[in-house]
Amino acid sequence: MPAVPAVLAAPAPHAAPSRDSEFWRPPLGAPLRVSGPYRPPPTPYASGHRGIDLPAAPGDPVDAPVAGTVSFVGKVADRYVLSVRVNSRTVVSFEPVEQPAGGLAEGDEVVRGQSIGEVAQGGHCLAECLHLGVRVDDEYVNPLQYFYARPVLLPLGSG
Repeated sequence: MPAVPAVLAAPAPHAAPSRDSEFWRPPLGAPLRVSGPYRPPPTPYASGHRGIDLPAAPGDPVDAPVAGTVSFVGKVADRYVLSVRVNSRTVVSFEPVEQPAGGLAEGDEVVRGQSIGEVAQGGHCLAECLHLGVRVDDEYVNPLQYFYARPVLLPLGSG
């Protein structure tokens, strides 16, 4: 019987280690659905899409895809934003995510799967999505690398 190449998961090249050894959970439940892809700008100040959009409606619950510490909660340009610092290098941000009365505050710890708010009205796709962005060392990176493994094909006979 001929050998079949094995497919293994390997971390993405820009990925900073997270507090969890597993890939991140989709914040709106599985499966992860993307309505707007990551499109990096050609230069740091050019237009682009520095994150991904996930189809959602106002009131949809949002869960933490990974454990971390809330580093920002509030409004930016009339949008409710929540940011979670995953480690010293990585921050994940969500918008528009509104907090209920007595909700999360800066410095609060969140665990993977914990409710972190609800999709609010507003944002760049109005009432149709949740925008999720990830920064590593203050540079935006493609968030999908945290949700899916990058396959690596091994040579025949090595597995």
